[in-house]
Amino acid sequence: MSDKGHARSRLVDVELDESIGRSTPDVEHERAVAIFDLIEENSFHPMNDDGHGPYRLKLSLVDARLVFAISREHGEAVVTHILSLTPFRRIVKDYFMICESYYEAIRSSTPSQIEAIDMGRRGLHNEGSQTLLDRLSGKIEIDFDTARRLFTLICVLHWRG
Repeated sequence: MSDKGHARSRLVDVELDESIGRSTPDVEHERAVAIFDLIEENSFHPMNDDGHGPYRLKLSLVDARLVFAISREHGEAVVTHILSLTPFRRIVKDYFMICESYYEAIRSSTPSQIEAIDMGRRGLHNEGSQTLLDRLSGKIEIDFDTARRLFTLICVLHWRG
C-alpha cells in the first residue's frame, strides 16, 4: 500500500463510550497506552467503503454487544458494526485473572516468575487479538498489531461494562 493509501486506511481518533467510568490505575494506564499506540500506528479500513479515511472509532458496549461506530475524520458516519461478546468472554476473563497475577508478581516475585506470567498474559492477548481479527473479517480490515491494541480496549470496556 502506498504511503498515501496507508494515511487514508488508518485511525486518527479512538474514543471509548463516555458512560464507561474509570478503573484501577493499572487498567487506566493500559487503556491510555493502547489508545496512544493505536493512533500512532495502525492499519484500519472498513470493507466496502468507497470513500477514504482517515477514520474515527467510537467503541461502546450496548446490550452486552461490542459496538464499532466508524466515521470519517471530520465526523461523517461510515458504518457501525456490532459484535457479540460471547467469543471474547472466556479470553477476557482469563486475561484479567492473569493480569492481576502479573501486577501482584511485579511487586513481590522473582524475575523468572514475572517472565513466566507475562508469557501467559501475552499468549492470551494474542488469542484475543486473533479472535478479534476473525470476528472483523469481511467487516473491517486490520493488521495483527492493530487487533492487539483494539483487544486491550475491548478488555477495558468489558471490565467497566
